[in-house]
Amino acid sequence: MGAITLDLRPGLGIGPFTLGMSIRDAFAQIEHQPNIYDVVHVKYFDEEPLTLDIVINFPDHGFHIRFDPFSQRLRLIEVHELTQLQMRYATSLIGGPTVATFIAVYSLFGPTFPGIYDKDRGAYTLFYPGLSFAFPIPSQFANCFHDGEISADLPLEFPDGTTPVACRVSVYDNSSDSKVGVGSLMSKALAPPLPVDSLYMEEVHTKLGEELWFTIGGQHVPFGASPQDVWTELGRPCGIHQKQVDQMVIHSASDQHPRTTLCGDYFYNYFSRGIDILFHGQTHRIKKFVLHTNYPGHSDFNAYTKCNFVIYDFEGPIPVGAASKRCITPRTKWEQVKEILGDGGRAAIQTQGSMNNPFGPTFVYGYQNVAFEVMRNGYIATVTLFQS
Repeated sequence: MGAITLDLRPGLGIGPFTLGMSIRDAFAQIEHQPNIYDVVHVKYFDEEPLTLDIVINFPDHGFHIRFDPFSQRLRLIEVHELTQLQMRYATSLIGGPTVATFIAVYSLFGPTFPGIYDKDRGAYTLFYPGLSFAFPIPSQFANCFHDGEISADLPLEFPDGTTPVACRVSVYDNSSDSKVGVGSLMSKALAPPLPVDSLYMEEVHTKLGEELWFTIGGQHVPFGASPQDVWTELGRPCGIHQKQVDQMVIHSASDQHPRTTLCGDYFYNYFSRGIDILFHGQTHRIKKFVLHTNYPGHSDFNAYTKCNFVIYDFEGPIPVGAASKRCITPRTKWEQVKEILGDGGRAAIQTQGSMNNPFGPTFVYGYQNVAFEVMRNGYIATVTLFQS
């Protein structure tokens, strides 16, 4: 496949990928254009998924997009093979067949302040608002620049008459006025601030055995609420499906009539909130909530937006944004959960087989009013809330 052409929007994004978008929205764009984005690699740190970015790489097109590992929002776009991607800015093209020389970049984007030279990487970075270009500097010309300092000279042309060609383009939010480029400068890229009324990453507080409270919208959804109550509070669900027979029912001595077909219970799926709500098939009242963390390496990854839950039953209500060490959130690892709630006993192993889930089994631990599905790296995949 030849170089594709994507619109370059400094400080905003490139092509269909907009800074601040969720990883779920990014995959929706990819799935919408399978002929273009036919080869996609997802990279993440399996052992500590909150330590490094989640990266979606497009090897055939020479760029990748980086997501903050906790919020899962797009913070940085990097074009690392400019011959494989052509970018359209206004009515002009750069990259692909149009070589991105320093002179071509400077002519297209206009004058700007002198850039920064990184001696260790041998790269000179030129900055525009929300956009930077890195140019390799041959070692024989390194003495023309000073490491880590803003150079008064622009490398339009080297003494031998050649001009540098860009090796990397970074697109980032410039609301914080940070300079983002190669090396340590890359970490300065942050996802743009969310709108004041955005529900993304809204804290969802729950007191075990009682209710969910949505801190931005102010909705309260208690156990025992009806479907009509839920529609009124949360709006129309993204999906509704009937629950299969409960596979854990065999462990309950109180169930004398195990069923092997569909049971009458049904789910409301709020994929964009990371929540499933289970209703009793006869009473039509809420009996369970399922909260999803959307960690990579789980079979449900990208089916749900992360639910930013705060579970408390230990110190009373928690102020918004001030979860204590004794609260359980998507950041909480299993060892910390045990410190808060005590030993959960032996785990039930949950697996879908290597064909359906190549990431291996998860482990389910039950407590009064709550069950945790834990991944092999010790992070929580889902939380199921119920009334004992």
